[in-house]
Amino acid sequence: MQVRRLSDIEGTDRDVTAASGTWRSKRLLLASDGFGYSVSETVVYAGTETDICYANHVEAVFCISGKMILVDRDEGEEHVIEPGTLHILDDADNHTIKPVVDSTFLCIFTPALTGREDHDENGVYPLLTDEMVESK
Repeated sequence: MQVRRLSDIEGTDRDVTAASGTWRSKRLLLASDGFGYSVSETVVYAGTETDICYANHVEAVFCISGKMILVDRDEGEEHVIEPGTLHILDDADNHTIKPVVDSTFLCIFTPALTGREDHDENGVYPLLTDEMVESK
């Protein structure tokens, strides 16, 4: 059995802030933990916009607190995301997140994240392996 607290992760290499400054992710479970999926608490900041397209991952996102507008750029639809809402990104969905207020989410990715991912210029997380991270 393992027990992890967000406070244990703060300030470690599992505490990741986007280069853009639009989000902060505390990565509780990573590929190196051997479960095949990763779990993170992610905070997105009010007044920012982030374009995302997960070409290499599937993500389930559960809103814990806050309010965000999720824009499906492929379909031209907007969804209000509030506490208790789950959205699933499973088909390289081109989307934009627009937090109305600072908002907190529980994020589950497969394949599992290594912990060093950040969105590239196309909003994609690269498909990293632990070996790639260790060689940097």
